[in-house]
Amino acid sequence: MARSLWGHLLGAIAGGALYRDASFLKDAIDTPIADPGLTISQHPHRAYGLASAGFDGDGVATRDRTLVANGILRGYVLSAYSARRLGMAPTGNAGGVFNIDVAPGAASFDELIADMGTGLVVTELMGQGVNLVNGDYSRGAAGWWVENGRLAYPVENATIAGNLADMYRGITLANDVDTTSALATPSVRIERMTVAG
Repeated sequence: MARSLWGHLLGAIAGGALYRDASFLKDAIDTPIADPGLTISQHPHRAYGLASAGFDGDGVATRDRTLVANGILRGYVLSAYSARRLGMAPTGNAGGVFNIDVAPGAASFDELIADMGTGLVVTELMGQGVNLVNGDYSRGAAGWWVENGRLAYPVENATIAGNLADMYRGITLANDVDTTSALATPSVRIERMTVAG
């Protein structure tokens, strides 16, 4: 579930969305976009990496990059074409990103739940209610309701809603990094969202 959240962020900093004025993160370089605990980096030359590549789809050399450092957006992901449209230099990301790492936090998953008090642990998302133009987010969800810091009962047919800009600023990261994908991420807790259903 956390990977989908980062997928939206990567989509919002992709050149195609930026030059079409279809991203809530346009003109956001070197500004805080997330909690200071968030760092996202790319490692295209990792040995045996699931998404390693020496060159992107345009033949531009790939390189290690920090996309978000301590909550501050440090760079976009641009192909040669989108870079020209934006008047910027290509970043070696034609065709996408390569081996993305989201740095872990200090707390365990269980500690995040215990500290939550009351909330929802999302184990399934449904629907496509994400608007990258303004960051509005609304999706169907299922999972476990949390009461007094403990899993209480399963939940189905819920709706969670918020705005991606607020969600990223209210993120706390666990230390349970899942490395079974080209996008390695820990579990995340979002401070505040609307839950209905």
